[in-house]
Amino acid sequence: MLTIEELEAALPAMTRWRVPGRHSVDWALLEAALGTALPSDFRALAEAYPVLVIDDFLMVSSPAPGAEASWASASREDEILQDLYEMGDTEGYVPFPQPGGLIGWADSNSGDSFYWRTSSPDPDAWPVVVRTDNAEWYEFPVGAVEFLAGVYGGTIDVPGMPGNFPGDFPEVLGLSDRIDGT
Repeated sequence: MLTIEELEAALPAMTRWRVPGRHSVDWALLEAALGTALPSDFRALAEAYPVLVIDDFLMVSSPAPGAEASWASASREDEILQDLYEMGDTEGYVPFPQPGGLIGWADSNSGDSFYWRTSSPDPDAWPVVVRTDNAEWYEFPVGAVEFLAGVYGGTIDVPGMPGNFPGDFPEVLGLSDRIDGT
């Protein structure tokens, strides 16, 4: 499993958003509301960074201290995934909390969705699943941090993504920048 520092090496523009110390996410509350533990690499990312928007394309959803229950609720009640499942458009993937169900951790402004497949009792063994805006599904045998490092380091290619993804010099913004427009 890759470390945050290895992700920062692949995506150095993110380091300016590192939180001094760490976020105090109440993991016990979040995981009780969600009904499962989360991968340790994602926990480390969420403690070190706010929600990140990479290259004005990919938004990594991190739970904020004090908003753990709402993050868990949004993850359990993924209406788009549920609708796709009910229409039979998930290629056998199922929504969480079904066994092996998908939990979202990122999305793009083009309609791509990034999930974990909860296929193992060990969350650190969950693979990343991507549903592109072209309704294509791809699975990668890595965690979220390794996936991001691979995509932005050029070692993981996600078929079906826009031709300019990832950009040559991806800019990273904190969510507040995107909202405030600064």
